[in-house]
Amino acid sequence: MNRILMLASLVALACGGGQQDEASPMAGMTAEEHARMQAGGTQGSMDSTGAAIRQTVQLTPAQERALGVTYVSVRREPLARTVRTVGTIEAAEPRIADITPKIEGFVEHLYVDATGAPVRRGEPLLALYAPQLVAAQEELLTARRLVRQLGDGGESAQRAQAMLDAARRRLAYWDISAEQIEQLERTGEVTRTLTLASPVRGVVLEKDVFEGQRVMPGMRLYRIADLTQVWVEGELFEQDLQFVREGAQAHIEVSAYPGEHQMGRVTFVYPTVDPASRTNRVRVVVPNPDGRLKPGMFATLYFDATAGDGEIVVPTDAVIVTGERNLVFVRDSSGALVPTQVVLGARADHRVQVLVGLAEGDVIVASANFLVDAESRLASHSGGMPGMQHGAVEPATAVPQPTTEHRHD
Repeated sequence: MNRILMLASLVALACGGGQQDEASPMAGMTAEEHARMQAGGTQGSMDSTGAAIRQTVQLTPAQERALGVTYVSVRREPLARTVRTVGTIEAAEPRIADITPKIEGFVEHLYVDATGAPVRRGEPLLALYAPQLVAAQEELLTARRLVRQLGDGGESAQRAQAMLDAARRRLAYWDISAEQIEQLERTGEVTRTLTLASPVRGVVLEKDVFEGQRVMPGMRLYRIADLTQVWVEGELFEQDLQFVREGAQAHIEVSAYPGEHQMGRVTFVYPTVDPASRTNRVRVVVPNPDGRLKPGMFATLYFDATAGDGEIVVPTDAVIVTGERNLVFVRDSSGALVPTQVVLGARADHRVQVLVGLAEGDVIVASANFLVDAESRLASHSGGMPGMQHGAVEPATAVPQPTTEHRHD
């Protein structure tokens, strides 16, 4: 009875072995980092970290059935997984236009007077009264009359032509179109106001102008965005960055349209990681011809990824994460279960990549490994449970440091 209680306590200890005091220098490290740090360490009855060593376990078929032990053969296969994150829909920056005047004036009339209004390319937005504009038009008409009076010859005629060309350029610098300048010269009628038109087709995202308002050069009056294509920007954890590259496809879902999904493509992975959240921002471009995706919506992003073409992969349940190292039990040619330290890589669903420690074809414990681990630890102290055979006390098989062939990105 005492030995059964001891085994139960060791099982509980093994299940909770991954917890560490927050004050520990290892707090916050992943299991993979622990395994890398401990790889190759020396072990005795207690290893260098103070953890008990494991002993080789020999089970009979009846004992395997009683404990529920099953085995799986290690093999190479693609490690496919889906990376999921959340993001926000935003207007694509290259499709945003700010409407700003280049001349001081007063807003006489708003043709587009509401945020959210759709506009066409070239559609009038507002009429701006600008005293400087009136004066520039009068100068152009005066220069044109001089050119006509002086004809084509003489120095005076050349100066008059230079004045006319300068007046035309000044109006062009103020966004007066060539058609408007031509009409001014043909009719000789000074236009009191300047009409600002939309340079793009889209939706008014912001409107910062009212009738009668005085505006200055460079002041933003409207922000217009073409929403036929939008951005979805999301945050990825560091360990998932290896699966997302520029050009990769992404599935996008929004709660406004349950059961529907859009397809997009990764166009940019930001070059920096947020030091607070330890995440990296990615940008996905999504077609939006019907305008159903609206800036500000939350979206769920799914990236289908594959880690390598053929990697050593084992079930996640086959790995014992102790907090100091990662272990699997390998069945050798004699049937003994040898504790072996491994270095883990990428994870997908219920499988994990093994970078170092196993070879293709190895047979490992796939279930009830915590019971086997408890017996291995118990045996190193008191000889194990009655009826079970054990080899000489030996440390868990150490693994070498990963080589460049097994680099963990």
